[in-house]
Amino acid sequence: MGFRFEVLKTDPSGARLGRLETPHGAIETPAFMPVGTAASVKGLTQETMEDLGVRLLLANTYHLFLRPGHERVKRLGGLHRFMAWPGAILTDSGGFQVFSMAGLREVSDEGVRFRSYLDGSEHFFTPERAVEVQAALGSDVAMVLDECVEYPASRERARHAARRTRDWAERSKKAFAEIGQAERQAQFAIVQGGMYGDLRRESADELVAMDFPGFAIGGLAVGEPHGLTLEMAAEAAARLPADRPRYLMGVGKPEDLADYVAAGVDLMDCVLPTRNARNGCLFTRQGRLSIRNAAYAEDDAPIDSRCRCPVCARYSRAYLRHLFLAGEILASVLNTSHNVYFYLDRMKEIRNAISSGTLAAFRSDLQARLGAGQP
Repeated sequence: MGFRFEVLKTDPSGARLGRLETPHGAIETPAFMPVGTAASVKGLTQETMEDLGVRLLLANTYHLFLRPGHERVKRLGGLHRFMAWPGAILTDSGGFQVFSMAGLREVSDEGVRFRSYLDGSEHFFTPERAVEVQAALGSDVAMVLDECVEYPASRERARHAARRTRDWAERSKKAFAEIGQAERQAQFAIVQGGMYGDLRRESADELVAMDFPGFAIGGLAVGEPHGLTLEMAAEAAARLPADRPRYLMGVGKPEDLADYVAAGVDLMDCVLPTRNARNGCLFTRQGRLSIRNAAYAEDDAPIDSRCRCPVCARYSRAYLRHLFLAGEILASVLNTSHNVYFYLDRMKEIRNAISSGTLAAFRSDLQARLGAGQP
């Protein structure tokens, strides 16, 4: 099976119900991708992810390049075989990771020179190098190298980064064509432009003209208010082709998921469900729950009485609190399993709402309920 994306239904808001076919299975969209930065979603086995319904996950080129190395992964049969994962994988180019370590990198039109956070060794990433590394990893979807800007950033700074990202996209597309594995891997471009709507539109138009099979919207959720994130995502999505998948990178809170879908986004990823789980923050239909709180010391109820995940079917809040306070590894395992299921279940409800034409009502209800928090 190669790549194919089909929009099955469009909501009046602009939300799309679709299906993305990849060499490693089909994904019903809109979909949420758990983050498996170093070829592992922290706290979950691959068997657990399959049972939870994960069909597409994200791994990071930057981290895998540094350890264990893309050439080693290739010798061991590629990323799917290396991590024993039968589903689809999207690899980020590492642009955001480079952006986040300001003191260890230097960006030029040619590429990015950076030092490893592991041992201080120096490396140089060009757009062509990012393509080469991701080809070796063998992911289903590979992202082009882009330049992400901080928030706030001046118009000139954002314009310059968007133009550099455009130039890098041209080089990436050429390098990808020369490798010649379009049947096994799809390459997505990334829209930039900071928090300026006109720059976002311009970036999208230029990348669409290059005819990539899919598009991402990057450089958001970097500290700006949610309303601005949503505005910029909508500006970009409106310029992207209706017949190509749209991926909003690095979002979001569960109460915001339907907002992004209504803006026309098909794919999302975020570390929030796994990171919060390790810190004892659990998501419920009534809002966030901090399992460390003394109120749950003798609470025999599940995390969420309406949740159908394996954790809620078996374990009590009291037991989960005990595990967390005792520093048991099982606390992170169970908390992560619940949180990832919670995200996937909300996405399933969003798909059902689009199908039934009730997304607007569902979106309002989701925001009202999940924006709250328990003690």
